[in-house]
Amino acid sequence: MPVDNRVVPALEFFYDCSSPWTYFAFTRIIPMAEALGVPVHWRPLLVGGVFNAVNKEIYSQREAMFNGENRRRLNYFIKDLQDWARLCGVQVTMPPGHPISSVKAMRGAFYAEEQGLLVPYSRRVFETYWSSDTPDIASDEVLTHICTSVGLNPDDFFSAITNPAYKDRLRANTDELIERGGYGSPTVFINGDDMYFGNDRLPLVEHRLKQLLAGD
Repeated sequence: MPVDNRVVPALEFFYDCSSPWTYFAFTRIIPMAEALGVPVHWRPLLVGGVFNAVNKEIYSQREAMFNGENRRRLNYFIKDLQDWARLCGVQVTMPPGHPISSVKAMRGAFYAEEQGLLVPYSRRVFETYWSSDTPDIASDEVLTHICTSVGLNPDDFFSAITNPAYKDRLRANTDELIERGGYGSPTVFINGDDMYFGNDRLPLVEHRLKQLLAGD
């Protein structure tokens, strides 16, 4: 697709709403991509499936940190989280029971995409999980509120997320990320095979996109 005689790079964003770092990256990549004129191909996935397949050690690392076995690391984690939240203009509070199952919410992202509402839906899921008094996105009541707040029909939403086709799409995206070398969320790809993992890699993504748009 030409823009000012330039070829627009393909930009994919693999994500699960149960990660605060993904929330930050989601918030930041939208204006970045718009400013560059590069559309984002949103790829919902289930990050737990990725961890179980290729990154199981994260569970013990996370448990050790939150159990206070390394107080310095936990203190810095909390500070880092709030520093990024301020930078992104969002609020983040670690919800009770984290990680909360995001399976239904992430299946629902495909239905929201079909209605042209994937971005507002995903944003509301992130906000609900990370900055609301009702963070349980596994709850049908909470998901119903998310749907109505962004203009999705709850009955159609719940019908969709129990459909095997939507389950298969979420599994396919998860498996694809693993096959392409990914191990967590968020993961960004440029032109198919140029991978960037993590919120803090977005400056590298932006730099590379600008190079490609300039013909480098």
